[in-house]
Amino acid sequence: RLGPEGAGLVAQSAPGAAAMSSFAGRELLNPANVMEASYDAGTTLQQDNGLNFLGKEVDTGTTIMAVQYDGGVIVGADSRVSTGVYISNRASDKITAVDDRIYCCRSGSAADTQAVSDYVRYFLDQHRMEYGQPPKVATAANLFQMLCYQNKNMLTAGIIVAGWDKEKGGQVFALPIGGALMEREYATGGSGSTYIYGFCDAFFKPGMTKQQCEDFVTKGLCHAMARDGSSGGIIRMAIIDESGVERKFIAGDKLPYGPL
Repeated sequence: RLGPEGAGLVAQSAPGAAAMSSFAGRELLNPANVMEASYDAGTTLQQDNGLNFLGKEVDTGTTIMAVQYDGGVIVGADSRVSTGVYISNRASDKITAVDDRIYCCRSGSAADTQAVSDYVRYFLDQHRMEYGQPPKVATAANLFQMLCYQNKNMLTAGIIVAGWDKEKGGQVFALPIGGALMEREYATGGSGSTYIYGFCDAFFKPGMTKQQCEDFVTKGLCHAMARDGSSGGIIRMAIIDESGVERKFIAGDKLPYGPL
């Protein structure tokens, strides 16, 4: 038999149950259960009801690459954007221009990397107006590093910055999640990059020609897309040199290598 205190608890719990019976109540009190019917409001979610992903952390994945050659750089990326096990975009463009001859490849959270690249593009526009000349690739890379490192606890952003400037020619900078900055002859990133470490070690050679670098990026991305479930779709590439930028596209049914 309930005493006065117990009766008070019952009275206080009733409004919560009533709120959970409405769509708005479920959306405010427990967003993960927003798709549940009102008659299920008082029940416990089962593991096989198909809605558990709403309350879980989302896994993201991609594959990005960049390699420098004598006279320029080549950047490439797959096009699959995944939200956990759901493919939200199969033909996205992960290669983003931040200046005329400076591009970045984005991996991690799409929202985070888009916001960071927008900031860097704005800063580089200001830099160009102030100094009256194009910014250096190292300047763009350091701006990315500053933003990613100072906000590393709030961002999931793995970025490759590559481009050409008149001071040093083609350059590639890798910025893994956390905000480190490393200049490399080539760089890989994203979940698919772990599948092609051996491929890159075996086939990369310093001093490769432009065509060899293009083949290296294409084959590396194809192998990663074949093995990594979070990478796939099509291949987008950009060849950046003194003359400008050439964009290339390889359709999914034209890839030189695919899953068996």
